[in-house]
Amino acid sequence: MTRNWKRLLLIGVAVAVVLVVGGPFVYIHFFQDKAPAPLSVSASPQAATGAAVPADGTWKAAAGSQAGYRVKEVLFGQNTEAVGRTNGVTGDLTIAGTKATKGSFTVDLTTVKSDKDRRDQQFQGRIMETAKYPKATFALTEPIDLGSVPTVGAKITAKATGNLTLKAETRKVTFDVTASRTAPGAFDVSGSIPVKFADWKIANPSFGPIQTQDNGQVEFLLKFTK
Repeated sequence: MTRNWKRLLLIGVAVAVVLVVGGPFVYIHFFQDKAPAPLSVSASPQAATGAAVPADGTWKAAAGSQAGYRVKEVLFGQNTEAVGRTNGVTGDLTIAGTKATKGSFTVDLTTVKSDKDRRDQQFQGRIMETAKYPKATFALTEPIDLGSVPTVGAKITAKATGNLTLKAETRKVTFDVTASRTAPGAFDVSGSIPVKFADWKIANPSFGPIQTQDNGQVEFLLKFTK
């Protein structure tokens, strides 16, 4: 009888280990939806042909613009990604010749959503404190050199430098942006800004069994129209 109890106990321990270690693996890899791909400009609708149409003037972020975050998570040793996004984005871009001379965008953080309510509660509460700091902003501090006036279908990658403000903390950042002219009167612009949480006094997103790195990405896709 004692031997049988020991055997059952060992089986119970083994099952518990499988559930704790294997459970998250099965859930993440077979049941949980994969994180959406990074925000990026669409493939060029056509090859860049013909003379370039001047882009001078002010452009506004239109419907379809998005912004959000991407953070790597570890759940019981299993790697995954947390992604939250919103369409609550406004912005403008001024182009003169072959340069973007001014530009900025603002994100309504109170509308950012992920695929998990508990994660959203943490984001809106202790992490970003959106009741106190509802907006995130970025503003160019240096012109972006486009190199040339892009034709419809052309895609350009350039460096952007400006001030990123999160939780009332403003820091200078430099990162790659990609622009695609989808029509004579339309531009798509995407980018990803690396963010080390401590630099903006953002609480580490780790909570419960979920652990995160000390950094993440601010992603955006801006659809500009004249």
